[in-house]
Amino acid sequence: MKYRIHPIVMGSKVFDKGMMTYQHDYGTPYTIPIYTWYIEGGDKRILVDTGELNPIVSPDREAALGGRIYTFEAGLAKYGLTPADIDVVIHTHLHNDHCENDYKCENAEIWVHEKELESIHNPHPLDFRYLEDYIADVEDNGQLRVITEEEREILPGIRVVHTPVHTEGGLTVFVDTEQGTAAITGFCIIDENMDPPAAIKGMEMEVIPPGTCINPKRGYDIMLKVKQAAEIVIPLHEPRFARMETIG
Repeated sequence: MKYRIHPIVMGSKVFDKGMMTYQHDYGTPYTIPIYTWYIEGGDKRILVDTGELNPIVSPDREAALGGRIYTFEAGLAKYGLTPADIDVVIHTHLHNDHCENDYKCENAEIWVHEKELESIHNPHPLDFRYLEDYIADVEDNGQLRVITEEEREILPGIRVVHTPVHTEGGLTVFVDTEQGTAAITGFCIIDENMDPPAAIKGMEMEVIPPGTCINPKRGYDIMLKVKQAAEIVIPLHEPRFARMETIG
C-alpha cells in the first residue's frame, strides 16, 4: 500500500528558535507551524496528530509560514472530510498542541504510546505542555489504543517506532509512499535539526537535538537512526510544508 501525506497547518507558535535547536540560535525569533498530517490511501481515513483547538489565524503568522492556518474542521474540509469521518489518529506525542481536537474524532481509534499516557496523567513540573483534559473524553469512550512495543504496524504500510527524544513516549510514524519511506518525526524539530548548517557540521555534529529533549545524547543517536531509516524525513514543525499540498 502506498500513501500520500497532506500537511495541514492547524496552529502556530512564535518563540525563540533555540526551542527547536539545542544549544544553537538562542535569541532568534521564529515561527513554527503546528500540523495535522492527513494520510490518504487505502480504506481508512488517517491523521497523525490533531493540532490546536483554537488556532490564531492572522496575516502576520500566515506570512511567516508562507501558507494558510486552518481550524480543524476547515482543514479537513479541504479533503471532503469531517472529524466524524476519521478512522485512525496516531499521536507522535501528547503535548497539548498535538491532541487538542481528539475529542471531535468520535469514531476514531487513537494510537498512543503508554509512556505518553503516564506523562499526561502525571506530568513532571517541567513539562507543562501535558493537559489531560484534552484526552479525557476519548479515554472515557474507550477509543485509545495503547502501544507498549518498540515498533508496531498500525496498518499495512504504516508503522510506528518508539523514539524518546522530545518526550518519553514519542512515536515516529513511518509511511510507505511512491517516493519511498517517509518518517514523520516523533520529536519537535525543523529541517535544520536533521541537516545542520556548515558551521555545525564542522563541529562533527550530524544532527541537532530539539531544544526541548529528555536526554540530548540519546536523542542525537535516535535522530541519526531515523534519518538513516527513511528516504523522506518530515520534521514535525518544519515551515516549508505549510506551502505544500502533498508529500510522497
